[in-house]
Amino acid sequence: MPVVLAAVLVLVLAAVGIAVVRPGPVADWLGTEPADRGAAEAAAEPAPVAVLAGADANAPMPTPEGVRAALAPLVGVPALGDRVHVSVADVTTGQPLFGRGEDDGTVPASVTKLVTGVTVLAARGPAYRIPTRAVAGATPGEVVIVGGGDPTLAVDKNGFYPGAARLDDLAGQVRDALGGTKPTKVTVDSSLYSGPLFEPGWDDDIPTGGYGGAITALMTDGARSDVSRAKKDEAAGNHWAERVSQPDLAAGRAFARLLGVPAGAVARGTAPAGSTPAADAGTTPAAAQGPGAELGRVESLPMVRLVDIMISDSDNIVAEALARQVALARNQPASFAGAGAAMDAVAGELGLPADELTLADGSGLSRSNRISPSLLTDLIALAGDGSRPELAAIFGGLPVADWSGTLADRYETAATKAGAGVVRAKTGTLTKVHAVAGLVSTADGRLLTFAVLTDAVPPDGLTAARGALDQIGAALAGCGCR
Repeated sequence: MPVVLAAVLVLVLAAVGIAVVRPGPVADWLGTEPADRGAAEAAAEPAPVAVLAGADANAPMPTPEGVRAALAPLVGVPALGDRVHVSVADVTTGQPLFGRGEDDGTVPASVTKLVTGVTVLAARGPAYRIPTRAVAGATPGEVVIVGGGDPTLAVDKNGFYPGAARLDDLAGQVRDALGGTKPTKVTVDSSLYSGPLFEPGWDDDIPTGGYGGAITALMTDGARSDVSRAKKDEAAGNHWAERVSQPDLAAGRAFARLLGVPAGAVARGTAPAGSTPAADAGTTPAAAQGPGAELGRVESLPMVRLVDIMISDSDNIVAEALARQVALARNQPASFAGAGAAMDAVAGELGLPADELTLADGSGLSRSNRISPSLLTDLIALAGDGSRPELAAIFGGLPVADWSGTLADRYETAATKAGAGVVRAKTGTLTKVHAVAGLVSTADGRLLTFAVLTDAVPPDGLTAARGALDQIGAALAGCGCR
């Protein structure tokens, strides 16, 4: 465990050029606990010892010939089907080292989330928080809850996402703002989003299959219907969860319960025009300010944490919400189509080859998506070369080979163990589609980015395809490729 953890930290922090020091207590789980623990605890805490340095600028870079020799026998195996597109590049210089159909658009599955993460970090910034507001309605006693697109919003302290904004906090603000006025009606305003609730390119089983759901501007706990069960399943490594069919109304009813409003008095609608933020309302009691006066506001975790959740858990609902934040930031409709167009535009602004990108959604559930491997390696190199430090947040959630996330139980065989702990990558899987894109540190300590996308694998070939992809990552990790 200590060896793998150290490798993981070196890999991530090398990408952003950070050095790390080890405080005394960390020595315990790095295997350097003193024999006389009691005496050590009584002694003064020692000065931190540097254990992880930045990337070695002098580490030799692989040659294109060396990488080709290592990968050529692996990318043409039958397990990957007859459409295998690959790109490998050096992170520091961006220099391409290997390509096979590298500029060809390919169905990316969940690897799409890397594009979603980078574009929302560029468009909104790492510190941005998504608001959920409550305003006075058009009639006395009416409270309008206005969805801002926070998919992690919780009902109370028992929510699915730790640290999420909570409806009980919002309800408390509303009660304080109304004073003695009793709420009698809750209107749910989820009009921020437009277009269909499900992307037309999704497989038929996705809307009810536990990994997708209706995308609405107001929801709680990623639309999970049984949060307690979902948390237990998540702890066991199962990200499947039953979703409610009408997330906005379900959230509105939960909010109504907190306000003492009966479920029958909850309906969809829109907030009065010209709603007044609380900060602009002065000292006048909200109840006396008239329709549209802000009664309360809660805000999501910062964008950097939402991106981390999206990537580490491959959370499709969060991904679709973040894609719509890109659309809103670029004055596009907050819809599947608007989000796809906005992400494409932001990718172009970042200097990425946007002509190699076609997005129908932000999660990768759609088979209409197309991304080239070279765009992914360009994107990862951009996030890791230090020129846009806000984009480095995508690395924090990347699964680690034989350690975490979707790579937790991979890279365990003799043929792949060289990649354990030093491959950090986002995976993607749909029937016949298998993809991976991320970072790998070579045997010489050079940081590379790689992407392998396949979309013509036999339907029953999941296990074999994953093993073949892992061998490619392991080959890069285990050689100097010079």
